[in-house]
Amino acid sequence: MNEILWITMLVVNFAAIMVAFRAWGKTGLYIWMPISVIVANIQVTKTIVLFGMEATLGNIVYATSFLATDILSEFYSKESAGKAVKIGFFSLITMTVLMQFALMFKPAPSDAMQQSLQTLFSLMPRITLGSLIAYLISNTHDIYAYQFWKKRSKALWIRNNFSTFVSQAIDSLLFTAIAFWGTFEINVLIQIFISTLVLKWIVAVFDTPFMYLSRKWVREGKISDLADVEPLASK
Repeated sequence: MNEILWITMLVVNFAAIMVAFRAWGKTGLYIWMPISVIVANIQVTKTIVLFGMEATLGNIVYATSFLATDILSEFYSKESAGKAVKIGFFSLITMTVLMQFALMFKPAPSDAMQQSLQTLFSLMPRITLGSLIAYLISNTHDIYAYQFWKKRSKALWIRNNFSTFVSQAIDSLLFTAIAFWGTFEINVLIQIFISTLVLKWIVAVFDTPFMYLSRKWVREGKISDLADVEPLASK
């Protein structure tokens, strides 16, 4: 059952990011960055068994942030991709601060949500710290790695996958160590790291067709903020 849900969520995430790109171009990808990091940091608090491995949720939606920055790097600029990373960084910090304030309020006698919110968001500062460090370093690496491979290969799938694979390995290692060290036993930590990385790599492989779909839309002038840019339309 978990596997079917995971595949379904994979399709929903890719569909959502492509709808955002088609509808609003660069702005749509900027919108997606806060969605991906905030939802991922809530989902990651839940552990599941997936394909026989113990893993955390949030891998899919978080991994799509790399697709967003790759599209921005490919059709806009390195600076646009960097701006998207900064937007995600700001949104995650803001969400964490606001939710910590929300927990400080004394609940009314009729309130039924305080304990649930406490359980979910009291873990958030440590998870957020791990996520912020991992997110900033891995996404910055992804932007520069994408440009590195873009200058050396004409194959879209090479720059998309080579940059993302290494970036997600960096992200998984940093996040697992910072967010969960001392919370789980070492063997569980290792399993979470490996399973998280494998799942992110699977998402990366499956996002490649969407990079080609993005290029098709750009060539056909279906992305409004790229329609009049001749060099981009020829990519």
